[in-house]
Amino acid sequence: MAFRQEPPQLGNQYETDRALRSYLKRALPPEVLAEVEPELFELGGLAGGELYRMQLADRLNEPRLTQWDAWGERVDRIEVSPLWRVAERMAAERGLVATAYERRHGAHSRLHQLALAYLFTPATDIYSCPLAMTDGAARVLETSGNGTLVKNVLPHLVSRDPEKFWTSGQWMTELSGGSDVGASETIARRDGEGVWRLYGRKWFTSAAASQAALTLARPEGNPSGGRGLALFFVETRDREGRLRGIRIDRLKEKLGTRKVPTAELTLEGTPAVLVKGTTDGVRDIAPMLNVTRLWNAVSAAALMRRGATLARDYARRRTAFGSTLLEKPLHADTLAGLQAEADAALHLAFYAAELTGREEACELDERGARLLRLLTPLVKLTTGRAAVHAASETVEAFGGAGYVEDTGLPVLLRDAQVLSIWEGTTNVLSLDALRTALKDEVAFSSLKAEIESCAAAARDERLAHAARTAREAAGHADAWLSASAKGGQASLEAGARRFGMTLGRALALALLTRHAQWSLDVERATRAAAAARRFAHSAIDLISDHDPEDAAALLDD
Repeated sequence: MAFRQEPPQLGNQYETDRALRSYLKRALPPEVLAEVEPELFELGGLAGGELYRMQLADRLNEPRLTQWDAWGERVDRIEVSPLWRVAERMAAERGLVATAYERRHGAHSRLHQLALAYLFTPATDIYSCPLAMTDGAARVLETSGNGTLVKNVLPHLVSRDPEKFWTSGQWMTELSGGSDVGASETIARRDGEGVWRLYGRKWFTSAAASQAALTLARPEGNPSGGRGLALFFVETRDREGRLRGIRIDRLKEKLGTRKVPTAELTLEGTPAVLVKGTTDGVRDIAPMLNVTRLWNAVSAAALMRRGATLARDYARRRTAFGSTLLEKPLHADTLAGLQAEADAALHLAFYAAELTGREEACELDERGARLLRLLTPLVKLTTGRAAVHAASETVEAFGGAGYVEDTGLPVLLRDAQVLSIWEGTTNVLSLDALRTALKDEVAFSSLKAEIESCAAAARDERLAHAARTAREAAGHADAWLSASAKGGQASLEAGARRFGMTLGRALALALLTRHAQWSLDVERATRAAAAARRFAHSAIDLISDHDPEDAAALLDD
């Protein structure tokens, strides 16, 4: 009989996720866990069943832009894939945004929401993108003090009714400025009736089919640079469904996240509402960036878990040279490392979610708020880079099958790559974290104290190495910062990525170690300890000194 290879299968993605379930058991009060778990079980079943089957069937469908109708009328209509249409309705009904704002569980509401997002994201081809921006927009409006927008727009963003639910885009990137948003050229001017109208070109707008957007523009006469920008709210279409002074020039042809309708837009007198003041728009949109970076980190952990799960199931089914791949010591060792990385990303992302929830519930003191300011870029950059490596390893774990499109596996690698780019590249966020560590001793000392506290919780002898590794890496980063600060700005900037990655991975290891000790004590389980020990043997301390003359020589034409 001819050999037949079984494809990998997914079970209930909550029931089989021992890392997530163990974490939530520790992080949530028992009564909250009891209330939210049925919802997580249900969504986990969909994620590993019906939605996974839909994903595979929907593989070739991508957004379509129709610019003209049959009679020569400009319509600029975007149609998303069938899976995305299902995802939009499901996201509203299951409160993927609403849960965080209903705050039924107080400071724990963010954990509840992002546990849902963690299960939902890998199953819906990055529908988390518009949800993240919608969540960020809701947070901006909620804290803006703009009563009109809070009354008229916020209820749409946090609605559970699919007929009322809106998603929001985030229009910042222009030809003149990606990360350098201060170079934006979009102009805002009032018309004769006092309505703000926007003129300019937005070069990269994700979720272009959304009903709303937050965007930056420079009120006419304002100075150049970031201080001269203002934050505006835009409702994209009128009641008849026509775009309001917006021309969609084209959809982007992207490496990955191809289900996300990303467009180039020209604003031709687009009516807009000023969210706050006529200056400091970059500062005003910061709450949105903090929320979307948090979603980015949770999505990274979720995609890493999806890849590890598929690779492990395949290894149980694939036989070669007389046994399954899982019985091959080297392959098993490779998958174990992949799973440890995914566990570390989960703990790092959800630690940031814990602090965010406490801040939103007004339970975080100033020291904690300043720690969160430093933590946000560190968590995003660390998980984003880890996800790319993990996705590559996942594809390789399938051999040639991982390179074949109709297995649905290559998309994991393509989609993962956006996580280290969107909402700030690794280098941009490294510099952000470096500036915060230099300027805010309270934030930096709080981070070091958290690493020390987590490491100190490890009493088990077999966790001692992991705890020591986390402490030593954080100490090395601290010493490097002090020494490099004396060497000038160039020295600091050159090492910023290694500094940021070391802090992020040291914190992830410390969090894993703390949880591992809890799991040994309470669950009498050894899995978390195994993850901590394994992760401790990966590259945690990346601090090193490189001669700038070597860099110059390598880059010299």
